Amino acid sequence: MSWLSPAAVLLVARILLVVMFPFSAFDKILHWGSALKQANSSIVPGGAALLAMAIVIELAAPACIVAGWHGGIAALVLAAFCAVTAVLYHPFWTYPDFWTPKDSKGRRDFWDFLKNFGLAGGLLLAAALAWYAPVAPAV
Repeated sequence: MSWLSPAAVLLVARILLVVMFPFSAFDKILHWGSALKQANSSIVPGGAALLAMAIVIELAAPACIVAGWHGGIAALVLAAFCAVTAVLYHPFWTYPDFWTPKDSKGRRDFWDFLKNFGLAGGLLLAAALAWYAPVAPAV
């Protein structure tokens, strides 16, 4: 596959890995009330501050990862964000019905929890790649 540029593949991979986060940030901005309600639903106090930090992380970290500017650190921050939000906002273990065949809050939280940790794993790979095989920033 000599026609396929490794740099282009890495750029597309970085974009695909983080594309959802800016949309999530804009959703939080546009639907502040609903997002604040969810932010306040965890055991951690200060929902408005948490929400503001989430928006900054979801906008800044993906931009850094795609641009290749401190991408390893940004990927670690975003991986930690995914893991923390999984534990705080998708506590599937608190619902007895999380493994039932029909739709339920517990079942949705179970899959969202696993998706968050899957993203965290991909972001850890991106961080390792940024340190072991740094790429030039995207132009």
